[in-house]
Amino acid sequence: MLRYILSMFGFVIGLVLFVMLCWLLCSQRIWYYNDPLYQVLSLIKDYLLFIMVAIILIGWTLITHHFITLPLRYLDEIVGASGKLITSREESVRLSGVLREVEEQLNRFRLQGLSAEAMAKEAEQRKNDLVIYLAHDLKTPLTSVIGYLSLLQDEPQISPQLRERYTGIALDKALRLEDLIGEFFDITRFNLTTLTLEPEQVNLSRMLEQITYEFLPVLSDKGLSWQLDIRPEVQMNCDSDKLQRVFDNLIRNAVNYSYPDTVVSLSMEIVQEPQGTAVPGAPGLPRPLALQGPASSSDGPETAWVRIKISNHGRTIPPEKLGRIFEQFFRLDSSRSTSTGGAGLGLAISKEIAELHGGQIQAESENEQITFTLWLPLS
Repeated sequence: MLRYILSMFGFVIGLVLFVMLCWLLCSQRIWYYNDPLYQVLSLIKDYLLFIMVAIILIGWTLITHHFITLPLRYLDEIVGASGKLITSREESVRLSGVLREVEEQLNRFRLQGLSAEAMAKEAEQRKNDLVIYLAHDLKTPLTSVIGYLSLLQDEPQISPQLRERYTGIALDKALRLEDLIGEFFDITRFNLTTLTLEPEQVNLSRMLEQITYEFLPVLSDKGLSWQLDIRPEVQMNCDSDKLQRVFDNLIRNAVNYSYPDTVVSLSMEIVQEPQGTAVPGAPGLPRPLALQGPASSSDGPETAWVRIKISNHGRTIPPEKLGRIFEQFFRLDSSRSTSTGGAGLGLAISKEIAELHGGQIQAESENEQITFTLWLPLS
């Protein structure tokens, strides 16, 4: 609107200045009555006011038409560029100079879309490869179960010791088969369902104590032991079933990637953090969903955070893998073996559950020590 008003004002001022200049130039010349140009100028002089009004109206019409159609031309240009984001995503968007900011935004969207598409294709490829590996690996334990059960059926006079041995092997292979089928279900559930929370008041300390106690046989099989430091009587409003899955995933990950005869440590403590500031030791951590809003001053009320750390001694994770450890279907062990790492969904699901609670998970690995830190808002 300002440009439109300035354009009209400039046009009128320019017209008046042009007429005054012409008048000054004509007044310095001697004219003769029979001069045809004099007769034309005399006619213009007689109707000068009407002519100027007519010119102003014509100029006003043209300027108004220009400023009315200009946004439409810009809109057509933006619509055309938006279409190129779908049809020609490899080419950068080019717009007029006045639309430079819109051009930069569209190019940012284009790059974000290309990045998201590449990540989705990579995740889909990892999932497809994993499904193929799991389908292949299903045959091995199934063949073993059938083989040993066939031996027990074909040799009824087999010794009790050998029968016990064959039965134990068949049971182990059947349990492995159950794990593989469970991984198939994990892949399907993760793709077809959306996680939702069903919060309730939970004694988080007792939950962790119970989970660590249930893992004692698993740790014992690998020669591992617990080092626990759990703050007692911590009450929290959360979805206990889903948080239990997070703890289960993190502990299993620590067990699978620990050196034999080492210690797995688990600690839980309460960390006070002034509202609106970053959690100590967790840069970029979002504020709890229940507390989002205008940040208070540093001396305002404090938000309590639960910080849970699970550490184990194992092979140091390379930085390039550590940065992708929470991606869907990403497995540290990229070999065909699925004895460790599962379907590559445990940590991705854990991260989603933590973020639904307004928290976050971080992973660190150095000097043959792996640490997962889980932050949860106590409010």
